Amino acid sequence: MFWTRVKHSLDMIKFEHSVFALPFALTGAALAFRESRLGITQNVWTLVWIVVAMVSARSAAMAFNRLIDADIDARNPRTRTRHLPAGLLSAGFAWIFVAASVVIFLTAAGALNSLCLKLAPVALAIIFFYSYTKRFTSLSHLVLGFSLGMAPAAAWIAVRGSLDWRILLLTAAVMFWTAGFDIIYSCQDFEFDQSAGLFSLPARIGLAPALIVSRLFHLMMIVTLTALAAAFHLGLLSLAGIVAVALLLIYEQSLVRPTDFSRVNAAFFTMNGWVSVLFFVFWAADILFLRR
Repeated sequence: MFWTRVKHSLDMIKFEHSVFALPFALTGAALAFRESRLGITQNVWTLVWIVVAMVSARSAAMAFNRLIDADIDARNPRTRTRHLPAGLLSAGFAWIFVAASVVIFLTAAGALNSLCLKLAPVALAIIFFYSYTKRFTSLSHLVLGFSLGMAPAAAWIAVRGSLDWRILLLTAAVMFWTAGFDIIYSCQDFEFDQSAGLFSLPARIGLAPALIVSRLFHLMMIVTLTALAAAFHLGLLSLAGIVAVALLLIYEQSLVRPTDFSRVNAAFFTMNGWVSVLFFVFWAADILFLRR
């Protein structure tokens, strides 16, 4: 029974979707290794703790979001079959899952360095705050983006023990990328969000204008990635990675129209998985193997 509930919990938070943000966190770590002139083999445990911290923080945030939104999910035809509204998991067990994830996250942060541990409560406050934002602001998509965008900056701090303004360009890139695809995803709930008085961007300004904003956010991702490559004096492989990301985002945007969201899952899950993985492959090759 216990392990069944654990399985339901991992399914509830879409544990496999950690792949969306994890490659960007690892890119932040790779950039920090490069600046420190250290190889990954010299910092294996640092890398392990970064992965543990990132995955546990995301797990805590997702489970918390499901708890806070349980009443909304129960009223939404698209989400009423989720684990909490459907009764597959109890709220009590979900809170235990959140608490366990938080403990693991704080343990990982403490194992990295003192600054990571000091900033860990701030990171938790931000990612938990996101769950309330769509109740009062259309900027909720950017708040979600920033929550994921903190990961590469946090990975940098984990390696270097301090913050460098350049890594914030990667934070911005992830923020714009996430906000862009979250707007696409939220278009599915356009009518429900309007009737429930929620502040998703599509519900506030309409489907067609919201998709335009999504495209602008994805354009800003490409701009900030280019600035990041220039700031770190990276080479052709990093630029090739940016081109690959741009092409994938163009295709992702082509999958949805204001009158047709039948392919939204392909746009949201498949394309974004490829964006993060291909980006990391190109940038890791440039950063770690083409040393200057």
